[in-house]
Amino acid sequence: MKRNRKEQILSILAENLRGILERETPDMETLEEIRLREEQPLGIRQGGRERLLEHRVTGAELRETLEYISGYSLYAYENEMRQGFLTVEGGHRVGIAGKIIPQDGAVKNFQYISSVNIRISHEIPGCADRLFPAVLEEGKLCHTLIISPPGRGKTTLLRDMVRQISDGNRWVQGQNVGVVDERSEIGGCFQGVPQNRLGSRTDILDNCPKAEGMMMLIRAMAPRVVAVDEVGTKQDLEALGYAMHCGATLLATVHGTSLEEIRAKPLFSSLVKGQEFGRYIVLDARGATGKIEGIYDRQGEPVCI
Repeated sequence: MKRNRKEQILSILAENLRGILERETPDMETLEEIRLREEQPLGIRQGGRERLLEHRVTGAELRETLEYISGYSLYAYENEMRQGFLTVEGGHRVGIAGKIIPQDGAVKNFQYISSVNIRISHEIPGCADRLFPAVLEEGKLCHTLIISPPGRGKTTLLRDMVRQISDGNRWVQGQNVGVVDERSEIGGCFQGVPQNRLGSRTDILDNCPKAEGMMMLIRAMAPRVVAVDEVGTKQDLEALGYAMHCGATLLATVHGTSLEEIRAKPLFSSLVKGQEFGRYIVLDARGATGKIEGIYDRQGEPVCI
């Protein structure tokens, strides 16, 4: 039986930290992050606000937490740790920092872990409802780029778009969706199984580089729609172009605060000027998380919703 979010989070914390968290955050549904830094105050982010508690995290508490996170075997998570994070039950992502072991210019593993950041996975079914009339042209889904600063809800929005397109809704018929989830944030896979709802027609490549994953999906799974989070490299953009010209509709996100900022970035300028994306969704950098600042067409003109 799947445990609820509170049980999932408390189960990976050191016993002493569980009691502190329950006292300090009785409403855990709005909890966004828990930060453990050795010999520093326990930090939490809730409702968009960060707070440092009086309790200082001890080395023993940090090690106990890591044992629970890894099921007493950090070695089993060596491949994930090279990327600086682990994914646990519920799709919650655990970022780690400390002293690394380098090898040939890359990260081989961690020698010491001194910081842990638990990012709580949140699903908001229906948060993309109002977007669908605006991202369709003549009944067809447009290539769509979601622009947002970090932590403003772009992945949550993308996830709900994937779910609704996969299952079908009043605006679109259900269709095959391929997701490349390089950081395990869209599906939040745990032991290979998505913990977040992505729909009945969705195939996912977890922990897979975006550029390589997009090519694999197009060649092997024939998706009608391909979704990726946080594109930003030349290889990512080349793979996006390949997928677009192979007939798949692209849903992607990128860090930014405005369409003008994205247009000015050398890597994205050709895609924007070439009007490859039919829609741009810009999330508000200052308002509530997930608030839409505007939706724009391929010419950069506002689209009414």
